[in-house]
Amino acid sequence: MPGSNASPRKPTGSRPGAPGPVERTESPYDMLKNAILHGELEPGQPLIEANLAAWCQVSRTPIREALMRLEQDGLVDRTDRGLVVRDRSPEEIIDLYETRMILEATVGRVAAERRTDHDIRTLRRLLVRGEDTEVIDPREMVAANKQFHRAVWRASHNESLLDLLERLNLHLARYPETTLAYPGRWKQAWHEHSELMEAIEARDGDRAYEVALRHFKEARDIRLVLFDRDLRP
Repeated sequence: MPGSNASPRKPTGSRPGAPGPVERTESPYDMLKNAILHGELEPGQPLIEANLAAWCQVSRTPIREALMRLEQDGLVDRTDRGLVVRDRSPEEIIDLYETRMILEATVGRVAAERRTDHDIRTLRRLLVRGEDTEVIDPREMVAANKQFHRAVWRASHNESLLDLLERLNLHLARYPETTLAYPGRWKQAWHEHSELMEAIEARDGDRAYEVALRHFKEARDIRLVLFDRDLRP
């Protein structure tokens, strides 16, 4: 991990890296948030305003405001050393997935009650798209999975649930390795997606709740296995 005086690594690819304010298209908040989610700012790394201001090519005031927002988001912790990137832990995984299990199960039940015919057509189309996804490409797998689950969220027609799930996803994004690449998980997950869609179409809220709960319980268990594997030397 970089030392306490280190700045995040310079962005690569499509993220702006050249000097000059004209080419900086992201706000300091978005730059720092993405640096945390992509691991450029590592868990536990101290956040030094002056270094971050130089990296973002702004004054310290917008950096201070961005850090306040990131602290409110739960991506940054305040310690006796100052602000640091929030660490990762198995306890946090359990907390996040226990919350996600309840929220996703609830959104499944509400979607079964409120879904429209258009929602069902969308879910069916995304199921077919997922079946055609190359299972060797984790990025495509994640994208197909995200599209399906967001379609379930939208089928609930409940903005409060959508807001809570989006905020929760922000924390889960700090664990970048996808559970979908775990042996056998993609096929199993897509079968569960089909079960969930059928329950929503049948307006069977209890069934939708049970399927979603089981789906994310299994994802939690795989996430813990992946985290433990990453800790091994």
